[in-house]
Amino acid sequence: MRGWWQEITGLVLPVDCAGCGLPRTELCGRCTGLLGGAASVRRVRPSPEPPGLPPVYAAGRYGDEVRAVVLAHKERGALGLAGPLGVALATAVRQVGAAGPLLVVPVPSARRAVARRGHDATARMARAAARELRRQGVPARAASLLRQWRPVADQSELTAAERLVNLAGAVAVDGSGASLLSAVPVVLVDDLMTTGASLTVAARAVAVAGGRVAGAAVVAGPRDPEAVASAGDGSGQGQVAAQRTGSGGGGSFK
Repeated sequence: MRGWWQEITGLVLPVDCAGCGLPRTELCGRCTGLLGGAASVRRVRPSPEPPGLPPVYAAGRYGDEVRAVVLAHKERGALGLAGPLGVALATAVRQVGAAGPLLVVPVPSARRAVARRGHDATARMARAAARELRRQGVPARAASLLRQWRPVADQSELTAAERLVNLAGAVAVDGSGASLLSAVPVVLVDDLMTTGASLTVAARAVAVAGGRVAGAAVVAGPRDPEAVASAGDGSGQGQVAAQRTGSGGGGSFK
């Protein structure tokens, strides 16, 4: 109900650009460009890089406007942003280089966070990315096969090593979806990567279930590897955007 009401409100009332605040447009051309295109996709690595992290490709860089767009979709329920975010994610998925059909699997969010937000932002982006890939002729299917099976502590103040410990055993493949993993390569997707902890744990869960992770794709990665050497959401990047959205994106783990 919450998501439906927010979608209707967005159609009726004037909106500002989710990235920069430009009036009367949900996402301006400049901020759309900051989400990246094929030429701007790059491989990103956290520092330190956790063992078992698959190759990760990012469509854009985690700066003020990009952070604001991600949070507007995730925390404020600007559901119309799933489309452009999915397009950005699809460009990163293609750089993974897996041949043939793909299974696009979102990193799971905490159930309490999904309930609070009224929608599963990462799953919504994954579906949009799969639609865009199919439009481009790439056979892709989005499937939310991963579940967070136990509560985890808030990760915002944890180091990279502490995050891995916090998430150990917390993520597993849903039993009903295990058969899908053996058929096609998996590309894990998320909105952003900081320490790489969630992608690493997700990759381990897929491997345990018999799947093969070809790589991972995110909307935004760090501006440089040193930006994620410590805990946090990018070492202070995007504070202006955080003030505008009124949220630090709690309830997820990266």
